[in-house]
Amino acid sequence: MKPLNWAIIGPGAIARQFAAAMAAMERKVYAVGARNREKGLAFAQRYAIERVDDDIARLLSDPQIDAVYISTPHASHFGWMKLALEQGKHLLVEKAIVVSSSELNEINRLAQQKKLIVAEAMTLFHMPLYHQLKALITAGELGKVKMIQVSFGSIKEPDPENRFFNPELAGGALLDIGTYALSFARFFLSSQPDRLLTTVSQFSTGVDEQSGILLQNNSNEIATISLAFRAKMPKCGLIACEKGSVTVDDFPRAQRAMLNWADGSSEIIEAGESERALQYEILNVEQYIAQGSNPLHYLTEDVVALMTDIRQRWGIRFPFEQQA
Repeated sequence: MKPLNWAIIGPGAIARQFAAAMAAMERKVYAVGARNREKGLAFAQRYAIERVDDDIARLLSDPQIDAVYISTPHASHFGWMKLALEQGKHLLVEKAIVVSSSELNEINRLAQQKKLIVAEAMTLFHMPLYHQLKALITAGELGKVKMIQVSFGSIKEPDPENRFFNPELAGGALLDIGTYALSFARFFLSSQPDRLLTTVSQFSTGVDEQSGILLQNNSNEIATISLAFRAKMPKCGLIACEKGSVTVDDFPRAQRAMLNWADGSSEIIEAGESERALQYEILNVEQYIAQGSNPLHYLTEDVVALMTDIRQRWGIRFPFEQQA
């Protein structure tokens, strides 16, 4: 398979990490789209990018572009994804990939029609450690999964205008950090939860500031998730099984985990490198494109479905959803 020509939409902080990951693999990003042309030009100069355009629709019509990495705020993802698919481009999209199942269902239909790959840049789905842990659990060495606990809390400046708290920008902890926690839980649950309890505390703008989420599936596996936007909590995931447990600290890009056996012994499991997180994403998506399918897309669909259900239970709808 020939190297893909990648374009970036949105030259922000995470896009700089993407371009740096490409450079570390001795590759170049072909194009960048930025509505602020000066930012786009500065980004292109920094990473030796050939093409810059402040008209993103025009950029996406370029036949030389094979795949597009979308790193704009998630409220804008759906529109750019739809446009890119219509132009025949494969997609890698930052989390949260979209804001609702209805958006993702439309994207999936279009991607299937065009025979294109859509993948979410959910780092933990692509980290080698997670696939090693999943293989360990699937092999039955720890016994059946019983409980999963995930916490993620960060302290954001309580500014109603920033993307974290602005409902016009699909703000709130659930879509920003909760998508990581739910992805961790769903990765290790044997099936999609069908029972859900939740409670929420809302910021003054109406978006979710902190919440508790309880999930259970038909195998009686239970997951508890704690999220906060104005309280620091460790980014920690715990998988409790019949014969022991696995703890993953700083879980979004983890390269190591602690395995604690029921007899009191413990061991460290290591795989991959945190610094290569975006390289793993790029390489995996290129593999999906080569094989014509994304084997992890069902996880993205399940997590988006959970977030959609949770927001419905909270009664939180964004202004652009109400206008739809």
